[in-house]
Amino acid sequence: MKTILWIAYLTVTLWSIVNIIFYGKRSTKMISWSLAIIILPFLGPILYYLFGINRRKFKLFRLKQTEKRKLYSETYKELKGGEKSVHEFEDYKHNKIATLIRENSYFAPYENNKIELLNDGEEAFGAIFDAIEKAEKFIHLQYYILEKGDLLDRFYELFEKKIKEGVEIRMLYDALGSHSIRGKVVKRFKELGVHVFSSMPIEFGNLLFTLNYRNHRKIVVIDGKVGFTGGFNVSDKYIKSISELGLWQDLHVKLQGPVVNSLQRVFIKDYHFSSDEDLLLEDKYFPKIDAFGDSIAQVVSSGPDSKYPAIMQQYLAMISAAKKSICIANPYFIPGLPVLEALQIAALSGIEVNLLTPKNSDSLLAKYSMFSGFEGLLNVGANIYLRPDFSHSKVIVIDGEIASVGSGNFDYRSFEHNFETNVLIYDKEIAKKVEELFFGHCNNNIQLELVAFKKRSIFFKFMEGLAKFFSPLL
Repeated sequence: MKTILWIAYLTVTLWSIVNIIFYGKRSTKMISWSLAIIILPFLGPILYYLFGINRRKFKLFRLKQTEKRKLYSETYKELKGGEKSVHEFEDYKHNKIATLIRENSYFAPYENNKIELLNDGEEAFGAIFDAIEKAEKFIHLQYYILEKGDLLDRFYELFEKKIKEGVEIRMLYDALGSHSIRGKVVKRFKELGVHVFSSMPIEFGNLLFTLNYRNHRKIVVIDGKVGFTGGFNVSDKYIKSISELGLWQDLHVKLQGPVVNSLQRVFIKDYHFSSDEDLLLEDKYFPKIDAFGDSIAQVVSSGPDSKYPAIMQQYLAMISAAKKSICIANPYFIPGLPVLEALQIAALSGIEVNLLTPKNSDSLLAKYSMFSGFEGLLNVGANIYLRPDFSHSKVIVIDGEIASVGSGNFDYRSFEHNFETNVLIYDKEIAKKVEELFFGHCNNNIQLELVAFKKRSIFFKFMEGLAKFFSPLL
């Protein structure tokens, strides 16, 4: 029996390591997975098979990534006058970032948009519910987390009313993030007439291919004219202090103008992926959009089916383009060496680098992983602030000129494994408002000092080192 176990162990371990050698993309992850496989007999290979394999090369994405979907992603242009609103930047900094996103995410920057910042749960969902009340043709929404509670009940009540008025409603949710609403809750929405689908269902037949890839987007599009995106999920944690971390904070944006077409394209493609319902090229979901304001905005979309890690590339491009200041707010700041080194280079070049993260986290592993990178940033003069409440916002602002708000965290999961969406806002007035919100939470009382941080306990340092070992796998 022992001989059989040894043969099985060696076979599985060797297969896993050979697979890492052939298909591994990043040396840090390759080393981490190899050590995990060797140190954790059988469990290591199982974890690697579930979470480590690059599925882009495997059957699921070859089947799902149809030629029409590829064409839609790479060459399809916004309908009904959208191209007239494409903005061409003349200055190097803006043009560099915008061109990158056009190449890696296939979305252009559009002018004539109105953008509103939504800074708390009451404000964000109040605006969303108000827009739903005014819907005339269709409502499209997708969330990583749909959770039982007052907010979900309110969506149900509004959907019931709008369906009676003849409004089409389509809803996507992530199976893992929204695990609490499976079964009766989903059935209830379907019986109402809502077209509900899981964007990445967890089923026995595709478990090994989909468990590690989650749809982390938060998108609402109404009549193709009003859009919402950002960090809020449908959870009462944003409107009530029901979590151990207290009332969760976040940032969302309301969009009106041509950029809504881009947000709609992200939803429609995901909906096609999840339902096989062919809405990709139907004109009625892309109405002509008149000018609403003066802001220039650009959607950034990335996922495991993308050619490039667009969210990571966006963040790196913004950091490298900054001339004066960088402000980053994120609850899961575990960016890996390329981004950390880019921030260190920026700080050493005289650029003011500011990082705002929660002092406490909903994940201890994420907390220790974050803290493991702080000393290197403090050593080069970066300012790190630990806010006492829990902020779920995913924000970066450079030079008070360009702001990004969305769902993308600064971690490997958002960079490589999740479907994410950000909105780049090329508007000094909006960027300044985001900066004001950022610095409204920063003061000397919560600033992390290098001398004090170096005095943290041996246990804390050990936990950081342990978490650092696993951080490429997060």
